[in-house]
Amino acid sequence: MKDQRPEGIEQYDQPAGGWGALKAVAKTLAHQRVVAQGAMTLLKANQPEGFDCPGCAWPDPKHTSSFEFCENGAKAITWESTAKRSGPELFESHTVSELWNWTDHELEDAGRLTMPLRYNSETDRYEPIGWDAAFKLIGDELNKLDDPNRAEFYTSGRASNEAAFLYQLFVRAYGTNNFPDCSNMCHEATSVGLPKSIGVGKGTVTLEDFDYADAIFSFGHNPGTNHPRMMTTLHNASRRGVPIVVFNPLKERALERFAAPQDPVEMVTLSSTPIASAYHQLRTGGDLAALKGMMKAVFERDAANIASGGPGVIDRAFIEEHTAGLDAVRADVEAASWDQIVAVSGLTKDAIDSAADVYVKAKNVIVCYGMGITQHANGTANVQQIANLLMLRGNIGRQGAGIAPIRGHSNVQGDRTVGITEIPNKALLDGMERAFGFRPSGDKGHNAIEAVEAIIAGESKALICLGGNLAVAMSDPKATWEGMRKLDLAVHIATKLNRSHLLTAKVSLVLPCLGRTDLDTQASGPQAVTVEDSMSMVHASRGFLKPPSDVLKSEPAIIANIAKATLGDRYGINWDELMADYDRIREKIEVVFPDFHEFNKRVRVRGGFRLDVAASFRRWNTQNGKANFLVAPGLNEDPLIKNPDALVLTTIRSHDQYNTTVYGLDDRYRGVFGRRDVIFMNRDDLAGRGLKDGDRIDIRGLVGAGEGTHLVRGFTAVEYNIPKGSVAGYYPEMNAVVSLRHYDRVSGTPSYKGVPVMVAASNG
Repeated sequence: MKDQRPEGIEQYDQPAGGWGALKAVAKTLAHQRVVAQGAMTLLKANQPEGFDCPGCAWPDPKHTSSFEFCENGAKAITWESTAKRSGPELFESHTVSELWNWTDHELEDAGRLTMPLRYNSETDRYEPIGWDAAFKLIGDELNKLDDPNRAEFYTSGRASNEAAFLYQLFVRAYGTNNFPDCSNMCHEATSVGLPKSIGVGKGTVTLEDFDYADAIFSFGHNPGTNHPRMMTTLHNASRRGVPIVVFNPLKERALERFAAPQDPVEMVTLSSTPIASAYHQLRTGGDLAALKGMMKAVFERDAANIASGGPGVIDRAFIEEHTAGLDAVRADVEAASWDQIVAVSGLTKDAIDSAADVYVKAKNVIVCYGMGITQHANGTANVQQIANLLMLRGNIGRQGAGIAPIRGHSNVQGDRTVGITEIPNKALLDGMERAFGFRPSGDKGHNAIEAVEAIIAGESKALICLGGNLAVAMSDPKATWEGMRKLDLAVHIATKLNRSHLLTAKVSLVLPCLGRTDLDTQASGPQAVTVEDSMSMVHASRGFLKPPSDVLKSEPAIIANIAKATLGDRYGINWDELMADYDRIREKIEVVFPDFHEFNKRVRVRGGFRLDVAASFRRWNTQNGKANFLVAPGLNEDPLIKNPDALVLTTIRSHDQYNTTVYGLDDRYRGVFGRRDVIFMNRDDLAGRGLKDGDRIDIRGLVGAGEGTHLVRGFTAVEYNIPKGSVAGYYPEMNAVVSLRHYDRVSGTPSYKGVPVMVAASNG
């Protein structure tokens, strides 16, 4: 008799990519009503004279083909370039209360916004407002505040360098450093942790380094869904025999086997390429223990090699010349017993030993990692332990080796580079004074957690969002959403409607902007913007499609007009001149940030240019001028996980999703179709709680004040290949079980990947 699985749960045995990906792209083009135009648009994605895909931050190869997009990139592009419109008729037909009952997918799937909107509380509808009236209203409301620090200015990583730079200029001229940013919720542990280790909060490798790597390690990320163009690089590395060692609680299909749509042989023969040479399914929250286990194994092999008359396996010359702190890290690692490491990591000693053997054998090693490393209560320490592991054998600052944090949003790294930070350093303040003749405040502003806490407490009264879906992306939606509704002013600069826009304030505006694919024409003519990828390459992006509406404005133009309405001629900044020609914005970026020297000239070179990453050349911009081995006491990634009966939840994205944007309800690689209300569980964990595959369950978060109030009811348990003690559920639905107080105290990153929960049969 055939096993009965829950509705919508099937076995999917195909490789990642291949014909399944092409079929999904065709389906997406048809759904967005852009079959012909969409195909033409995709061919301009990630091309030197085209636009940068908003789907991920993976770098473009030097010799681009006509096929430099992936399935999820195609979804992101067609989602933006859709023929569907959220025009006046949508808001005439539906109140905000009615729209609130739509799913997140339905809200965005309604199409592109076409006009500026203001919420009318009497009719409970968004209604059209003219641009000039909107800008004046925003300026008046901001100037009503008795303190600029009572306003919050959020930035999404999809914003260009030019928009982000103007935004931080406006906000600093206004008088605050409150810059909650999407990076606070993803790779802030990288931005905060790596500067203390190696002097820069970015990766040290280039795309070309992967051609020279002898081994690649992957921790806590799913490239097949979150940065799929990386799969071409891994596919090529696997084919030339490079070991690819993966540490992740769930087996992600793309890291198991992948069929490259660009490979005619694999497509015609229906074959695929194995990616991971070893796949270690550690417990959720077991990365710190696994990393210390690998370092412990390296120290043991070093001692054994010396005892047998060899030179040892650690790079003593590199360590002596370039580093500090090894002795303390060695003492900490050696103090951890193998029994403890095995228990916490969920891996056997043999598994850790085998990974260490690959590491020691390889001359050049790259370690890639994602939010499975950063989104923990000690995500900063996790990042620093990866740096420790690499430094043991000199694997930073040479060809084919280095650390590679894999970012999501296509310009989340660039936003930081051009000044979106709540902690301005002296160099930034000096640069602003040099470029604009005023010195901004050096006081620390709010990150995302702090901004939401201030809004909930009633201390912050205004919120302006440059893109994104902050209220849905943030943890603890019950508290977050209640706080958002207490604001005096909420402004959202967006391409599409989302749930954050429906959390209306006393004054709420939605301002439609151009997307990455749209032609941007200003007073001086068509404009290009720039973005920075995960490997510090800066290149131009030029949209070409006719905008969805003649009244749409670009993000730089919207920001400049808000600044004019709020600041007037304060500091003599000529906002009209800046928005008329983006070359002028780039000239100012170059003055503030000298690494962008000859910005306009270099960005016009095919493929752009790489910013200086000092650690790539073994220059360490740390306080002591060295790369620092740093200790992370203990083995547990989250000291708050105390209940022995608790399971540890990790949030995940489906294959039909990008961050909070849900393209559809399928997650085909995991065999989930038409639904998202599922929790993946280990068979023994189900049985131990008297549950079985398909049962309806409640999930209760166990961290923070009011413990147990963070609850999701009536989800379906799905038996899955996941380590005992670990469970997984979709983001953002599972944010409801994450306390706002459960975050990394160093970086401020919410602990979406390590949430202690109790699971029981549903009573709701």
